[in-house]
Amino acid sequence: MSGPSPGIRVGLVEDEPAMRRRLVDAIDAADGMHVVLQAARADEALAWLGCHAVDVMLVDLGLPDRPGLEVIAACRRSQPACQVMVVTLFADEANVIRAFEAGASGYLMKDGSQDDLAEHVRQLHAGGSPVSPMIARQMLRRWQQASAPPAGAAPPAAALAPAPGGTAAASVPAEPLTAREADVLELVARGFNYVEVAERLGVAVSTVRTHVRSVYGKLDVHNKTEAVFEARQLGLLR
Repeated sequence: MSGPSPGIRVGLVEDEPAMRRRLVDAIDAADGMHVVLQAARADEALAWLGCHAVDVMLVDLGLPDRPGLEVIAACRRSQPACQVMVVTLFADEANVIRAFEAGASGYLMKDGSQDDLAEHVRQLHAGGSPVSPMIARQMLRRWQQASAPPAGAAPPAAALAPAPGGTAAASVPAEPLTAREADVLELVARGFNYVEVAERLGVAVSTVRTHVRSVYGKLDVHNKTEAVFEARQLGLLR
């Protein structure tokens, strides 16, 4: 009689220790799946893939030695049955498209919460394509733009309406971030939670929350994922 099923074998490539630990904890706490690889560098993951089988790979794009896109492509070549999902801070269109072209079947943004990660892994393993709402909207806008009327056609009336107040939307925050707010945002973007940010900056957790709320207001966003995305678009993050 054969032994019990090993469940869904999950590989993880993430260079930030705090974020890697949270992702591993979320997977290992779920029934029917377990982490078989924890890699901080692309080369480490590529070497491991040459000798081991894995069902799902979670890959960050911003790795220290080489792009995560190379891990995605190598995984799809060496293990076609493996499903790959990006888990990253990069939400720009170029990275999204390149990730899907390399072979990724899912694309999730890091937003400080891994509550649904195990379910996303199950969906991916079952043939689904989990995608963060922000990414889905971005791809929808791209499709809509590609389907727009040709140049010279009359634009819809809504496109001719002025922005509220009669001016175009600003490309920079109406009020700049303070140095401390920028520090907080930088650490949040790197995957640290509020407690870890507070410890690194030597302030209270309540102070971190206050700074985060201020950042949300200045960037006109509603959560950490949107804040990081908007800050990258504005060149506010290193």
